[in-house]
Amino acid sequence: MPTEQIIAEYLVETPLPIEKVAAVMAGEQSCGTFTRVAGETDELRSRAAATVMEIELLDIVTDPSLESQYLQRKGLNGPFQRARVTIGFPQANVGTNLTALAATVGGNLFDIGEVSGLRLEAVYLPASFRSHFAMPVKGVAGTREVLGVYDRPLFGTIIKPNLGMSPEQTGDLVATLCDAGADFIKDDEVCASPDHAPLAARVKAVMARVRDFREKTGRNILIAFNISDETDAMRRHAELVQAEGGNCVMASLNWCGLAALQSLRASTDLIIHGHRNGFGSMSRHPLLGFGYHAYQTLYRLCGLDHLHVHGIGGKFCNPADEVAASGLQCLKPLTTNGPETDKVMPVFSSGQWAGNIATTYEALHQSSDFLFLAGGGILAHPDGPAAGVASLRQGWEALCAGMSVEEYGATRPELAKALSFFGEKNSPSPVAPGAGPA
Repeated sequence: MPTEQIIAEYLVETPLPIEKVAAVMAGEQSCGTFTRVAGETDELRSRAAATVMEIELLDIVTDPSLESQYLQRKGLNGPFQRARVTIGFPQANVGTNLTALAATVGGNLFDIGEVSGLRLEAVYLPASFRSHFAMPVKGVAGTREVLGVYDRPLFGTIIKPNLGMSPEQTGDLVATLCDAGADFIKDDEVCASPDHAPLAARVKAVMARVRDFREKTGRNILIAFNISDETDAMRRHAELVQAEGGNCVMASLNWCGLAALQSLRASTDLIIHGHRNGFGSMSRHPLLGFGYHAYQTLYRLCGLDHLHVHGIGGKFCNPADEVAASGLQCLKPLTTNGPETDKVMPVFSSGQWAGNIATTYEALHQSSDFLFLAGGGILAHPDGPAAGVASLRQGWEALCAGMSVEEYGATRPELAKALSFFGEKNSPSPVAPGAGPA
């Protein structure tokens, strides 16, 4: 009986005929192996075999991207054809198991001897498959609703120093950042439950200040506690955060894993802020690992609300077009014509400051639906955190006014100071008149 298919797109490099390699890939990840085996009937193959749907030949190179002992043993030393290969996997092979999906579209493919390079670029899901998995609890619209902010990006920061502060010192810094006007504050990914600031003590100290702030101002703020841990511990940590009046938790996705994130979502309705630290180890080589489309598809099936995409013009290696594409993917439902609720808030972080806001807005096709995190951009501002937050808002105001940050900053001291301090190393992108939001 025909079944709906999960579609995976790969970049492949090989000295062998690409049609042969694509067939090997499809067989390896469905019902086959290197040779026909007992029980592998024609009926079984018609029902469970993956299908090579398309092969697009790209360029030819003389040297392999990666070594393969298999190719070396056979004396296959080039030339090497690169191609885009699209394979359809029967949805019935996977059932409703997320780890099985990852093993199907990835699994042993990265190790097969026939290739000198293989990268999983994208995964496309049928709506019937998506329906079996958690949706974002808040996502883009719900995050805005929690904060009561609808007409601009959300501005946040990361607790710095990354490590070293006691729970009380952390609480005092959070109180300062609340008063400074930040929308969002998160733990650094390296600060989970260090000896000098155990998570339980830190949550209590921070939330005491947050509750006071809410009572004093009537304003809400998101605090993302880093609860990355083994699965049962993460569930306990989330319960503590919720009991103290918290609204958000953060997890290091790559070190916790898909199954742990699924279990966390099943046990809490808190906002889950997904941090992708370590993604570079999976993505930085152009012919190995994961493209962001495939990566975010897998983790969004866990029901995340926010997802990091790095930053444009920041301190990391990612080119602007890659960061932009990642942000745009977050703002699309996972399936064609999927609901608006199936979007996650893209989180731009790493070396961000007021001068990067216009570029980020334009990269998202003039959408303000993003969380803009500035660690040093707020906490290292020469006039303090309140001036750092003000400089970000003024960067947005400049965009709305159709002015460059330099022009707008001439009468805004906080933005002017940010320009002189951060702009020495990061040139802001001017915005053409009229390019701001309506």
